[in-house]
Amino acid sequence: MDSILALLFAVLVSYAVTPYVIAWAVKHNLVTDRAKRTHPAHTHKGIIPRGGGIAIFVAILLVTVLFLPLNKIMVGILISSFLLLIVGLLDDRYDLSPYLRFGANILISAIVIGFGLGIPFVSSPFGGVLRLDQWRIVFDFFGKHSILVFADIAAIIWLTWTTNMINWSKGVDGQLPGFVGIAALFLGILANRFVGHDVSAQTVMTFAFIVGGAFIGFLPYNFFPQKIMPGYGGGALAGFLLGVLSILSFGKFGTAFLILAIPMLDAAYTIIRRIKNKKSPFKADWGHLHHKLLDIGWGKRRIAVFYWFITFILGLSSLFLEGIEKLIVFLMIAVVLFAFIMIIERMKKDSL
Repeated sequence: MDSILALLFAVLVSYAVTPYVIAWAVKHNLVTDRAKRTHPAHTHKGIIPRGGGIAIFVAILLVTVLFLPLNKIMVGILISSFLLLIVGLLDDRYDLSPYLRFGANILISAIVIGFGLGIPFVSSPFGGVLRLDQWRIVFDFFGKHSILVFADIAAIIWLTWTTNMINWSKGVDGQLPGFVGIAALFLGILANRFVGHDVSAQTVMTFAFIVGGAFIGFLPYNFFPQKIMPGYGGGALAGFLLGVLSILSFGKFGTAFLILAIPMLDAAYTIIRRIKNKKSPFKADWGHLHHKLLDIGWGKRRIAVFYWFITFILGLSSLFLEGIEKLIVFLMIAVVLFAFIMIIERMKKDSL
């Protein structure tokens, strides 16, 4: 019951705070104006406020403090989320280098790992686990501390990947907050199956519901025609927190891959395509799945709902599928999505 109340409260806080963030962003010129600033990946027109991550973070912070016990790991998550928001606001204002943002992602991921978040093992879809906590380095620094080398490196890589991968799937009005909210709710439901660290299953579920509620409350202002953009802060925060949730509930990496199959595969395809074309994988362009759907005439509402629907169906499937079954479904989606992209590119070439 507490989880449902937290979810509803997060929706209300996010929804109530967003208009003030819009007014603040306009007042301080934290906006994207297509007439003054061009960006190869942007799909919007006119002048749109940025900085939507503020409303999302405020909702998460306030409701978390009210509903959850703040142990070391939860404090680390909130601090790291705040730092990521600051990076996002700086990017929204000054258009930071993608390499600088990437470096900040790694550093912030390392900070939350320093608070005790890590990946001691990874479940194999074929059964059993791969232990990552065998190599431990112990040192004295105002008390005894230890580093689980492989476990911590794996966690940093995972969080950096999810932070960037999810952020890339925010190009269309309402796209990101909808599918992120759905994904967070399913990760929360699944959290009761197995949880590790020093965080209880109930806490993980409630926190997941808070994250989902914060993005759902933001959605009405971001859905077409959007009144505010999530900005880099909102997009990066979404990926970071989904990555954190999958770590908190051990064994949910396969679930995260399945539920987020479309943005995961789109990001992987984008990186491969950019490298193949001898371009930097960090350099934004018009080539994501949502761009291709726009090219063949899909509207923004349709694309957003498509992302929500697929995420919901995959989330529902994750409740019933086991390890190897999740892998098979993920690979099937990869083949279908690749074929779909190839068909779209062929249609685009034929129309030229």
